[in-house]
Amino acid sequence: MLRVRIPQKQRFILDSVTWQSYTRFLRDFADRHVRLTYDGGILEIMTLSHEHERLSEFLGVLIYVLTQGMQLPLALGGSTTFRRRKKEKGLEPDKCYWIGNAKCVRGKKKIDLRVDPPPDLAVEVDISRSSLDRMAIYAAIGVVEVWRYADDTLTFWVLSSNGNYVASPKSTLFPVEIKPGELMPFIRRYDRDEVHEIMEDVQAWVEERSSP
Repeated sequence: MLRVRIPQKQRFILDSVTWQSYTRFLRDFADRHVRLTYDGGILEIMTLSHEHERLSEFLGVLIYVLTQGMQLPLALGGSTTFRRRKKEKGLEPDKCYWIGNAKCVRGKKKIDLRVDPPPDLAVEVDISRSSLDRMAIYAAIGVVEVWRYADDTLTFWVLSSNGNYVASPKSTLFPVEIKPGELMPFIRRYDRDEVHEIMEDVQAWVEERSSP
């Protein structure tokens, strides 16, 4: 029997949702600005605040500049819905990217996780806490690394060999060492400085770090 729980104004939870119902919800909400997270029969539907969206967009631009400065390949996945039917899990990341596997998905109109690699990197902005364990869902999907921003802190989570995420002092995806604490000064400037100005400084920082 379908039950509804409403823990906060910005989201509501449906219990006892079948996989087929979840896929119907995805179709019904395809044109609406909401995020659906599914975990073993529980479906969370969450609207996204301006604060959430502006931070995820900023982190997306930051990642673009980092990869460009290091001349790394990049394929953009945005907020694509990723699902694992056998594991009964699905979600949309705030942003996602293929870097090492960029060539494998470039030009593809659809991603099939049965044959295509999952994203190398996902961005998770946790302003309004999810009621579900989204990190466990990322792990089930196989995302290599998750950059999670919460409580004014950026943390890099790397998928370990045992299938769980561990906090990492640096990213595993870039040839130049990048630590989350080194990116925080740029993120904190977002409230007061022009984005182009910040990204020029990020570019200069990357060039300095990349020089012999």
